[in-house]
Amino acid sequence: MMRKFLIASLMLGTSLSAANARTTITWWHAMGGELGTKLDQIVAAYNASQDKYTVEATYKGSYPETMTAAIAAFRAKQQPDIVQVFEVGTGTMMAAKGAVYPIYQLMKDTGAPFDPKAFLPAVVGYYTDAAGNMLSFPFNSSTPIMYYNKDAFQKAGLDPNTPPKTWEDVVADSKKIMDSGAAKCGFTSGWISWVQTENFSAWHNQPIGTLQNGIGGMDARLTYSKDALLVKHWDDLAKWQKSGVFEYGGPGGGNDAPPKFYSGECAMYMNSSASLAGVVANAKTFQVGYGMMPYEAGAAGAPQNSIIGGATLWVLQGHPKEEYQGVADFLTYLSSAAVQADWHQFSGYLPITMAAYELGQKQGFYDKHPGTDVGIKEINLNPPTDNSKGLRFGNYVQVRDIIDQEFQKLLAGSESAQDALNNVDARGNDLIAQFEAANK
Repeated sequence: MMRKFLIASLMLGTSLSAANARTTITWWHAMGGELGTKLDQIVAAYNASQDKYTVEATYKGSYPETMTAAIAAFRAKQQPDIVQVFEVGTGTMMAAKGAVYPIYQLMKDTGAPFDPKAFLPAVVGYYTDAAGNMLSFPFNSSTPIMYYNKDAFQKAGLDPNTPPKTWEDVVADSKKIMDSGAAKCGFTSGWISWVQTENFSAWHNQPIGTLQNGIGGMDARLTYSKDALLVKHWDDLAKWQKSGVFEYGGPGGGNDAPPKFYSGECAMYMNSSASLAGVVANAKTFQVGYGMMPYEAGAAGAPQNSIIGGATLWVLQGHPKEEYQGVADFLTYLSSAAVQADWHQFSGYLPITMAAYELGQKQGFYDKHPGTDVGIKEINLNPPTDNSKGLRFGNYVQVRDIIDQEFQKLLAGSESAQDALNNVDARGNDLIAQFEAANK
């Protein structure tokens, strides 16, 4: 008995030692709901696939909350190995001298396999420096698309397989749907700042700021108010809100917008391609269609290409070498075609590599689920221009708050579209100037 006990104890001790030998990698993220559950599954699969590292993924709240928490943790020397930061936080992270371990350098230092050319150009271009080096790892990149209620379209006598192409079509279809009683409103939208402002300008090949929308340097400034098409669009949104064609979904991500679509109240819904998981999970009473974002009929250069949203993974300095080996190994796993194709197909985020997209094609995913490649087609519709490859301004998280505030004043009738966008530029440029002064 004693011999058996000693053998069992030895085996247990060996097992515990092996478990304890794993290096822990900490990852703070902003994925909640269905996406958070899927992310946990990806992490669990990685942990089970090898015995050297254990990734511990922790949900830290919204994108702004997660970035703020990471910055505070770095100052307290309690930072995670990896933090997920949304695209408009790129300027802030790039300016955080000494805090970031650039991806291209990490992969080189650890000897991990890494080919920047394997990533979609429209995705990776957003997160590179002036020399073309990747600074962060694109994990969840999205772009705005249109979701629509096929049943409502059919009830209104419209072709359920033909979503509106232009804004004029959107209005005409909305009125037919409302007149038929198929839905109370025509469309709603999440992210007025990202979907109906930043992407609207890119889709029409119009600049939103100087120096390639800020990508060319920190001394860039906003020029929203000079985009005549955008001024018209904001004015139209205010008019459509009054007529019921459009229903405002709220500031930020527009938390009131999704329920308006899920319930059938609004027949169309414009938001991130990554809203797919939520749409599939909640829009149970009707068939969902997918379409590209509308454009102004007759606008020169439209449609151009959409720009990305979502987030990337930034690696933070201040950890032991063995942890960085694990970080590199984990990022290699995340970029594999199988993992990326599965994540893309579940979530609606773009496949970050051509290999992941091609795998989906071979699997017949897009044939079985028509329309789920709309975001990919949008972002690759035309080669990006200086107006449509993205934006990079310091303090832009706060600038988006200003966009929401001015848009709400427009809807309330206290200022015109031109005045609202004039104020966005003036107030936003003050914040950008403050950021520039603090980071010179």
